[in-house]
Amino acid sequence: MLTSGIYDYIDVLNKGADASWLRETAISNNIANDDTPGYKRQDVDFEGTLKRELSKFKYVSLDEKVSDLHMDHLDVGIYTDAEGYSYRMDKNNVDPEQEQAALISNRINYNAIVDSMTKEYQRIKSVIK
Repeated sequence: MLTSGIYDYIDVLNKGADASWLRETAISNNIANDDTPGYKRQDVDFEGTLKRELSKFKYVSLDEKVSDLHMDHLDVGIYTDAEGYSYRMDKNNVDPEQEQAALISNRINYNAIVDSMTKEYQRIKSVIK
């Protein structure tokens, strides 16, 4: 079977978009539970997972690293952040201002990923013409 690798970057961007969408869910839950006693903030770490997977390949180009990635290794989930930490009396560790900033940052990140995917598809389309 021939593989061109034409969609390798798009596949990684797609995983990033999925993780960003999941992170938006986690942040929204944090904001909704900012006054729930004992609630611990949740997050998603796609960037760390991608960095770890890319670092497994030494002394090769980024193109080779991306083409050798196993996409199922880039699946991430929601984790509870700093479970034992709380600066509040009610044992909740959500800072509403920090969550609002994270939400805005995540939306910018998601829009950038979608824009990058669109540009990749435009490049492929221009080559096909």
